Amino acid sequence: MAARLSSLARSSAVMTAGTLTSRLLGFAKAILLATAIGVTVGGTADAFDVANKVPNNLYMLLAGGILNAVLVPQIIRAAKRPDGGQDFVNRLLTLAIMVLAGVSVLATLAAPLLVRLYSSTEWSDDKQALAIAFAYWCLPQVFFYGLYTMLGQVLNAHSNFGPYMWAPVLNNVIAIAGLGVFIFLFGTGRAGEHAVGTWDATKITVLAGSATLGVVCQAFILLWPLKRIGFSFRPTFGFRGVGLGTAGNIATWTFGAVLVGQLGFIVTSRVAASASSSSGEVSASLAAYTLSYLVFMLPHSLVAVSLATALFTSLSTYAAEKDTASVRAALGLGLRLVGLVNVFATATLITLSTPAAMVISGGSVAEGSGIGALDQARAIGPVIATMVAGLIPFSANYLLQRVYYAYEDAKTPFWVQVPQIVLTAIGVVASGLLLPGQWILAGIGVSMSIGYVFAALVSATLLRRKLKRLGAKDLIVSHLKFGIAALIASAVGAAGMRYLDEDLYSSWTGSFLVCAVGASVMLAVYLGVCYLLRVRELHQTIQTVRTKLAT
Repeated sequence: MAARLSSLARSSAVMTAGTLTSRLLGFAKAILLATAIGVTVGGTADAFDVANKVPNNLYMLLAGGILNAVLVPQIIRAAKRPDGGQDFVNRLLTLAIMVLAGVSVLATLAAPLLVRLYSSTEWSDDKQALAIAFAYWCLPQVFFYGLYTMLGQVLNAHSNFGPYMWAPVLNNVIAIAGLGVFIFLFGTGRAGEHAVGTWDATKITVLAGSATLGVVCQAFILLWPLKRIGFSFRPTFGFRGVGLGTAGNIATWTFGAVLVGQLGFIVTSRVAASASSSSGEVSASLAAYTLSYLVFMLPHSLVAVSLATALFTSLSTYAAEKDTASVRAALGLGLRLVGLVNVFATATLITLSTPAAMVISGGSVAEGSGIGALDQARAIGPVIATMVAGLIPFSANYLLQRVYYAYEDAKTPFWVQVPQIVLTAIGVVASGLLLPGQWILAGIGVSMSIGYVFAALVSATLLRRKLKRLGAKDLIVSHLKFGIAALIASAVGAAGMRYLDEDLYSSWTGSFLVCAVGASVMLAVYLGVCYLLRVRELHQTIQTVRTKLAT
C-alpha cells in the first residue's frame, strides 16, 4: 500500500504541478478577460462565452469520453503484439484524426446553428451575429483539442504523464498575451467601449484568434516529448480486420454519451443565457456561470484528473490481466485520496464563496451600470456554492468511469449518463421557469449537483457487481472522518467571515487576502483534525514525505 501510494504520489505530483500552474494561469486569463470585456454587463462577454464554450465543452466530453475510453486500454493491450502494437496504434490514431477533422469542419460550418442552440432566443440579432463571428474563429479548436488529447494519451500509455498536464500552460500563456495585446490596442470594457455594436474584424481576430492559437500550440508542443520516447506516427489506412472492432464499439457507445451530454448542456446553456436582472436586482450572467464552473473544476482537475490519469494506465493493465483485487485496491486508494482533498475544497469554497467570486471576476464591472463589484460577487457566490456541492460525487464518478473504460466497457457509463442528464435537465428547466432571475444559476448548480450524486451512486452500485465488492465500509468511514474535519474547519472559517467588515473584501485585493488567509487557516484546522482522527491516507503521506526527506 505504501509503495503504491509513493508511486502514485510521484506521478500525481508532476501532473498536479502542471495542472496547478495551468489553472492559476487560467484564472489570470479569466480575470484579464473580465477586465477586457466585462462579466455581467453589455452582452459581449456572453457572446464570446458561448462561442468559446462550444469547443471547450466538446473537448471536455472527448477527453473524458471517446479518446480516454479508447486509447489507453487499446494501446496497452496492443503492446503485447509482436511489433509492440505500432501498426495498430498508427491505424487507430489515423482513424481518430480523420473523424476529428470531419467533426471540426462540420462544427465550424454549423457555427450559426450551434450559437443559436447554446444561446438564448432573447438575444438581439447583433449579439447573435457577434457570437457567430467569434465562433468561426473558435470552433477549429475542436480538432486541436482532440489532437492534444490523442497525443497526450499515447504519452500516458507509456507512463510519461508530465507533458500532457504541462502543455495547457503554453496555451494559457499565449491566450494571456493575446488579451494583453487586445487591452493595449483597444482598452478595457469598463466604460462600455466594447459593447456589442462596436466590434470589427480586427478586434474579433485579436480576441478569438489568440484563444485558438493557444490551443494549436498546446497540441503541437506534445510532438517533442513523443519524439523523445521514440514514438513515430505514420498515417496508416485500412481499418478492417486489424482488431479495431472493440475500439469502434467503445467509441460508438461513448459518442452516444457525448451526444446525450451535449443535449443536456444545450438545455443548461440556454437557461443560463436567459438569466437576467429583474426589479433592479443583480443576476449572474452566462459568463459568470462559466467562471463559477472554472472554480468548480479547479480541485477536480488538480486532484481527480491527475490521480485518474496516473491510475488509468495501471487500471487498464490490471483489467487486461484480470487482476480484480488490484483494480479494487487502486480504485479504493484513488477515491480516498480524492475525497480527502475534495471534501476540504467543498467546505472552503462554500464558506468563502463571495470573496472567491470577487477574485475570479477581477472585481470588474462596467462603469455607469449601477452594479457594484460586491453586488456582482454576491450574485456569483451562490452559483459557486451550489456547484461545488456536487464536487465530491462528480470526481468519484469520474474515477469510477475510468474502471469501466479499463475493462473496455463504455456501454454502462452511457446508460448511467442518460437518466443523469434527464434528471439534471428537469431541474435546470424548473429553475428557469420557477426561480427569480438572480437565483436561476444557483438553481442550475443545485440541479447539476443532484445529477452528480445520482450518477456516482448508480455507477458504484453497478461496478460493485463487476468487482464483487468495492470496500464501501472503508470508503464511508474515511469520508465521515473527512466530513467531521471539514465541518470544524468550516465553522472556524464562517466565524472569521462573520466578524470581518465587508469593506475588507469589497475590492479584489481584499478578497484575495481573505481567500488566501481564510483557506490557509481552514486547511490547518482540517489537516489537524484529520491527523487526530487517524486518517490513514494523511498519515501515510506524511510518512512518505519523512522517508524522502531522510534519504
